[in-house]
Amino acid sequence: MREKTSNKNALLRLTLPLPPSINEQYATVDGHRVSTMVARQFKRQVRDALHSLERQEVIHDELRNSLRQNYLALFLDFYFTTPLKRDLDGGLKITQDALCEGLGLNDNRVVDIHLVKHIDPLHPRLYVELEAVSTWQFDKEYKLLT
Repeated sequence: MREKTSNKNALLRLTLPLPPSINEQYATVDGHRVSTMVARQFKRQVRDALHSLERQEVIHDELRNSLRQNYLALFLDFYFTTPLKRDLDGGLKITQDALCEGLGLNDNRVVDIHLVKHIDPLHPRLYVELEAVSTWQFDKEYKLLT
């Protein structure tokens, strides 16, 4: 877990259960890919965690507005039960989607992602930091020479 202080940028920190592996997230039904019950349950757990933080006033209008008005950085520390059973990136998209949906954000605003794999057999979890990055700039736009 990283220690990070930021007085300029709004930062949301929370701990979640591990998301399902990519193989557990989708099923094929009548030729269509659909979210599994496990995936829907994870998204519900994320919504519940966000609602809890709203009730505790950890998530408030100022934070929400900052997250909506800026680009976003997403830091995910996965604490798995074993080192090699799960891919590091398998829980990224479902976590990003669940967080952004729960906060009313468009996930295309995420411009910086950091993933870290840890091992904690007794307490598997996902530690999340979502940061509004007020200083993000894209590289200069270049014209394609033909």
